[in-house]
Amino acid sequence: MAGARPGPDALASLVSDPTTLAQPATARLEGAQKMRSVERRLRAQIFRPPPRLTVSQWADAHRVLSSVASAEAGQWRTDRAPYQRGILDAFSDPAVETVVVMSSAQVGKTEIVLNLLGHFIDQDPSPILVLQPTLDMAKAFSKDRLKEMLRASPRLRGKVEESGRRGSDDTLLHKAFPGGHITMVGANSAAGLASRPIRVVLADEVDRYPASAGDEGDPVSLARKRTATFWNRKVGLFSTPTIKGVSRIEAAFEQSDQRRYYVPCPHCGVTQVLKFANLVFDDAAYACEGCGALIQEREKTTMLARGSWRAEQPGAAIVGFHLNALYSPWTSWRALIDDFLDAKRSPETLRVFVNTMLGETWEIDGEGVDTGSLKERREAYAAEVPAACGVLTCAVDVQRDRLEVAIKGWGAGQESWLIAHDRLYGDTSQPNGEVWQRLETAYLTKAYRHESGGTLAIRSTCIDSGDQTQVVYAFVAPRQRRGVRATKGYSVRGKPLISKPGKPNKYAVRVVPIGTDTAKDVVFARLSLLAPGTPGYMHFPQSADEAYLEQFAAEKAFVRRVKGIPVREYRAVKDRNEAIDLEVLNLAALHLLGAGVYDQLGIFAQKAQDDGANAPSRPAAAAGDRPAPMPAPLPPRPAYRRQGGYVQGWR
Repeated sequence: MAGARPGPDALASLVSDPTTLAQPATARLEGAQKMRSVERRLRAQIFRPPPRLTVSQWADAHRVLSSVASAEAGQWRTDRAPYQRGILDAFSDPAVETVVVMSSAQVGKTEIVLNLLGHFIDQDPSPILVLQPTLDMAKAFSKDRLKEMLRASPRLRGKVEESGRRGSDDTLLHKAFPGGHITMVGANSAAGLASRPIRVVLADEVDRYPASAGDEGDPVSLARKRTATFWNRKVGLFSTPTIKGVSRIEAAFEQSDQRRYYVPCPHCGVTQVLKFANLVFDDAAYACEGCGALIQEREKTTMLARGSWRAEQPGAAIVGFHLNALYSPWTSWRALIDDFLDAKRSPETLRVFVNTMLGETWEIDGEGVDTGSLKERREAYAAEVPAACGVLTCAVDVQRDRLEVAIKGWGAGQESWLIAHDRLYGDTSQPNGEVWQRLETAYLTKAYRHESGGTLAIRSTCIDSGDQTQVVYAFVAPRQRRGVRATKGYSVRGKPLISKPGKPNKYAVRVVPIGTDTAKDVVFARLSLLAPGTPGYMHFPQSADEAYLEQFAAEKAFVRRVKGIPVREYRAVKDRNEAIDLEVLNLAALHLLGAGVYDQLGIFAQKAQDDGANAPSRPAAAAGDRPAPMPAPLPPRPAYRRQGGYVQGWR
C-alpha cells in the first residue's frame, strides 16, 4: 500500500544537514516552517487509508482465477465480459440497497457473487449471508468455488481463518475474517436463516428455493429480516427464471428499474438489445434492427465493450439487470443456434432453453387436458409391442381394493406407447395375496411380443407405497434385483423427478422419492403434443377405455400463495386420477434405468427389431411364461453436453 512513499527517515535527513543550522535566523525560521509543512505532508501520506475501490476495480486489481475452478485461469478482467461492470458496481453505490439479476446461464453469474465476496472481505468487512437452494449446494459452493478464490488471490490469502486450526472460527459453511464473516446456508434450512444479524445477503438461484423454509416462511424474506439493523444493508438476488407467474426472480425484476444492456451496431451505430429472434441461422450472424446488416460473431467483443445499461423503468428503488446468452463471451451464436435446433423437439427442452439460454420465464399454454382429442387419436398397434419400442416399464398404483397397472413402451426421444392397462381387483392388504400373485404372473414376469417377432421383458417397475406401505415393502424386497422398486411421491415444487433412495428399511428396501409435480409438468406437456414421431409424443391403443383416458383431466394446475409467495401446484378436480399417477410412475421407472438406457432408446428399439428378425419362429408366449432376457445395454455414448430447449415464439 505504501511501499513507494517516503518514510519518517526523510525528516531526519532534513534536520541533519549542517547548512540548515548555519543560515540566518529568518532563513532558519523559514526552513523550520518548510520542514513542518513537509512533515505534515509526509504524515498525511503515510497514514492515509487506501483508496476505496468499486467492486469491479477491486476485482481487476486483486482477483485471481484458479485453474481448478475456471477455464480461464489468471488475473480477472472485467473487460472480458463488460456487462458485468454495471452489475458489480451497483453494489458499490451507497444509494442502492437491492440488486436483482435475472439472467441466462453462462454469463458469469457465480463469478459476480465471488467478486462481491472478495470485495467485502478486503474492502468493506461485513457479516455476509450466502443463500443457496439446498445445504448440499451451499457446501459445494464453499468447497469448490469460495475456497479456490481465497487460495488463488494473494490479496485474500490469510485474511480468512483456515479450518482445522486450533481455536479457528472457520468451518465449511462459516468463514470468519477481520471485521466480518461469511455464512453459507441452504434455503431449505430454517435454522440457518434464524440467527446472527447480517449486513449483506447474496441469494443465488432463488427460483429453486422452496416456498417455505420449514414452517418459517419464504427463505428470501427470512434472509432480508436479518439485515434490518443495518442502515447500509445490501441484498443481491440472482437466478435463471422458471415458470411465468411463480418465478421469484421475475417478480423481483418487474419491481426493479429493469436495466438491459444496449450494444451498438458496428455498421450503423444503432444501439439495441440482443434478441434471439434476430439471429440468422444459416450464417450464425445477427441482423441489426436498424440497418439490417449481418453482424458477425467476431464483432461481438467490440459491441460488448461499447455497450451500456439502460433502465426501462427509471426511478425504481430496486436496481435490476436482465441478460441472455447472446451476450456471453463463452457461448457462441452458432452453439446457441445448434442448442435450439437440437432442443426444440420436446416440451421439456423448450422450457430449459427459454429459462437457461434466454433468461426468460416459461409460459404454460394450457392448464388442463382435452381428453376428447386423446380418445380420437387412439390407434391399432400391429403387435403387442410396436416396432419402435425398445424398453418396457411398469407402474403399479395401490388402492385398498385393487391394483392399477400400466405397462409402457419407450422409443427414441422418449416417445411412448401404452402397452397395457388393467385393474386387478382384490384384497391388497396381504403381501402374498392372490391379487399380488396375479400382478407377478400376468404382468411382471410376462414376455411381451415385439412387432419384429421377438419378445421384451419389463426392465423397471415402480410401485407406489403411499397405501398398504408395509405390504408393498414386503412384495418389493425379494424382487429388487429385477428392477422392482417402492416409491414415495412428494408434491414439492422444484424437487427432482427422482432423488437418491433412502437408507434400507427393515425390509432391506430403499424407497425412491419422486418429485410428482416435476413429473406432472413433463406428462402434461407431452399430452399436448399432437404429431406422432415427435419426441415425447404419447400413443394410446385402440383398447384404452374412455374412463382411463378421462382421468387425465382429473387434475389441473393452479397458482396459489404460500405465505405470500406464488406456488404452482396440481389439484384434483375429479375423484379418479390413477392414469396420471401411473404415467408419473412409468416416467420415474424409465429414469431409474439411467442415462445409458433412456438416451439410447432408439438404439434399443433397433436392436429389438434386429433380434426379432433373426429369432426362430415360435408360438406366442403364454401369460405365465418367463420372459426372454433383454439384450445387455450397449456401451454408453461419449459424454453428451446438455442442450437447451425452444423459444416460445417458435412453438
